[in-house]
Amino acid sequence: MSRAALLVLADGRFPAGGHAHSGGAEPAVTAGRIKDAATLETFCRGRLHTAGLVAAGLAAAAAAGCDPLLLDDAADARTPVPALRQVARRLGRQMMRAARATWPSAALDALAAAR
Repeated sequence: MSRAALLVLADGRFPAGGHAHSGGAEPAVTAGRIKDAATLETFCRGRLHTAGLVAAGLAAAAAAGCDPLLLDDAADARTPVPALRQVARRLGRQMMRAARATWPSAALDALAAAR
């Protein structure tokens, strides 16, 4: 099994919290944009067709062996909201710590040091 597949499988078990990130559902509830199951479905479909599509493209590029630092820059460029970029950075750092503890390697150390 590839390292990428192991990271996806382990995400919900790591203390990184990536599996629990709502993608902005809480603020949407607070703002009144999510009120019931129908508006939650609309929100989720919107996330799927926007952020989900971008995430899938970046994941495919990573699986194909693209430079992770270039992909990180591409993700930043496609995340226009500063607060979402900050959350993504925090989750990424947490995932990197867990990955380095689980699969120690010079490559992960170098990637962590680069960011």
